Amino acid sequence: MPNTVRNAVANDIIAASGLNPLKAARETRGYTIEELSLTCGLAVGEIVDIEDGKDADPAKLRRIASALQMPEEELIRVPSTENRPTQQ
Repeated sequence: MPNTVRNAVANDIIAASGLNPLKAARETRGYTIEELSLTCGLAVGEIVDIEDGKDADPAKLRRIASALQMPEEELIRVPSTENRPTQQ
């Protein structure tokens, strides 16, 4: 699939219910795991581990987000301030 088509996919349709956000983003943009591996420079196994929830290395997630041309925040969830414990 040409990159122009991949880039035109809106982020709204990525939120497929029941799918890992990375897998949903990858599939929505038309990438196979092998293609994403070549694009971001990670091994296929590393991407599989991330999609399976076994690895959440922020550096790897940043590389994947860049390869998929999407905001890092879509893959790297930072806890909101209301969920953080307060210091007293």
